[in-house]
Amino acid sequence: MSNMINERDICKDRGKGGRMRNSYPFLERPWFLVVALLGLIGGAFLISSWIRTSDGSLLCPMVGAKARVAENYEATSMQLKAILHYATSHIVPQQSLSEISVTLDVLKSLAHPCNFLVFGLGHDSLMWASFNPGGTTIFLEEDPKWVQTVLKDAPYLQAHTVQYRTQLRQSDSLLSSYRSEPDCLPSNAYLRGNHRCKLALDNLPDEVYDRVWDLIMIDAPRGYFPEAPGRMAAIFSAAVMARNRKGSGVTHVFLHDVDRKVEKTFAEEFLCRKFLVKGVGRLWHFEIPPASNKSHHSATRFC
Repeated sequence: MSNMINERDICKDRGKGGRMRNSYPFLERPWFLVVALLGLIGGAFLISSWIRTSDGSLLCPMVGAKARVAENYEATSMQLKAILHYATSHIVPQQSLSEISVTLDVLKSLAHPCNFLVFGLGHDSLMWASFNPGGTTIFLEEDPKWVQTVLKDAPYLQAHTVQYRTQLRQSDSLLSSYRSEPDCLPSNAYLRGNHRCKLALDNLPDEVYDRVWDLIMIDAPRGYFPEAPGRMAAIFSAAVMARNRKGSGVTHVFLHDVDRKVEKTFAEEFLCRKFLVKGVGRLWHFEIPPASNKSHHSATRFC
């Protein structure tokens, strides 16, 4: 495959760790996006204040406890910190307003609290966490130094370092050979301790494996030069998590940068076009049912 490096890809991927801004024309007006983000966060507050549940039926599946919103809704500490951060910062999140709104709309439709797993840690992390008050939002980042840098300023975020076993230059061979490894096949695929399947993220914290994720955002790791980890393993592992979901409901998977070959190809192989429900800008939104729903899944192919 071709792995030509260009400035646009560098800006996009560095932005996943929050280290550089992209050259998206929309982001040439950072204050406009900051104001829009504040509006999104404020809107989330208002919607949350309107939510009333009598039997917990509006809450995310598998959350467990039945939540009630107090009559006098108060913003969480995380949300207040997000407002202050984005109101005083020139650095804006990597995704565009329309792309961000796709995930926010899902969070609003499910109601809080949710389990939200995000591949990537950056300047948008505080925003994602503030959109999910009362829920669990965990970030997975490849660069341990960057994790320390972000958590130094935002110690209230939950983030872990991930060690990837893949490189972008291996994407073609991984795609063509994974079916020869039984532990990679959809009927057998698992993650924790799966050393044989190179696409499986086998060394994540137990809390990632043990939790049922309602939403998974894939906006990392880096994928703009041959030695970069690429997003192959993140996409595969998200598909396995969604397929192995316990109980009812779907897993909402969001994949950013689908304008790139690897992201698009691996999404079509593991996340499946038939589960794609929305595409905005460079973001695809999938709703993946558990493998127990036999009408949607095959034992030998993901799609």
